Amino acid sequence: MELIIIAVLVLASVIGLTFIVERGLALRAVKVIPPAVEGALETFRTADDLPMLRRICQQHPSALSRLLLLADKHRRWSKTENSTGLETYARQEISKLERGLVVLEIVVGVSPLLGLVGTVYGLIALFANLGTTGLSDNNKLAEGIAFALNATLIGLITAIPSLVAWSYYNKKVESHAVKMASLCDGFLRQLYHLEETGELADAPARDRR
Repeated sequence: MELIIIAVLVLASVIGLTFIVERGLALRAVKVIPPAVEGALETFRTADDLPMLRRICQQHPSALSRLLLLADKHRRWSKTENSTGLETYARQEISKLERGLVVLEIVVGVSPLLGLVGTVYGLIALFANLGTTGLSDNNKLAEGIAFALNATLIGLITAIPSLVAWSYYNKKVESHAVKMASLCDGFLRQLYHLEETGELADAPARDRR
C-alpha cells in the first residue's frame, strides 16, 4: 500500500511538472502575440499595408494572427457582425490557451489529499504495530512516522509549484486576452475606416488561411 500511495504521488508530480513546462512554452508572448505581427499592426495605416499584414500573419501562426485574418476575411460584413464573430472566435482561442490549466488545478487539489491519505495510512500502520509489538521496536515506530511525514511532504511539494504555475498562467492568459482584444479592436477600427473612405473598395477580401 505504501508503494501505491508513493507511486500515485510521484505520478501526480510528473504530470504537474509536464503541464507546467508545456504551458510555459505555449503561453510565451512570442507564441501568442508575435512581435512581427504586432509591429505590422502598428504600421497598418493604408490599404497598401494590408497585404503585408496578411503575409506576416501567415508567416507567424498564432492566436492573434488567426483573429486578424478572420477579421480581414469577414470585412464585407458590417462592423458589428464582424466584431461579434471575432469575439466568438476569440473565446475559442482563449480556450486553447487555457488547455492544460484544468489539469494543474486537479493536481493542486488532489496532491495534498493523497499526501493526507498517506499520512493517515502511516499512522494506522504505526498504531497497529504498537498494538502487537508495543514500544520495544523503535525501528517500526520510526518507519511509520517517516512514511506519514514523507507522504505529506511529497503531496505539498507537488501541490505548491502547481498552484503557483496555475495562478501565474491564469493571469498570463487573461493578460494576453486583454492585449489581443485591444489590438483587434484597433485593427477593426482602421479596417472599417479605410472601407468608409473607399480605399479598400477595389481590394476584395480573401481567405488567406
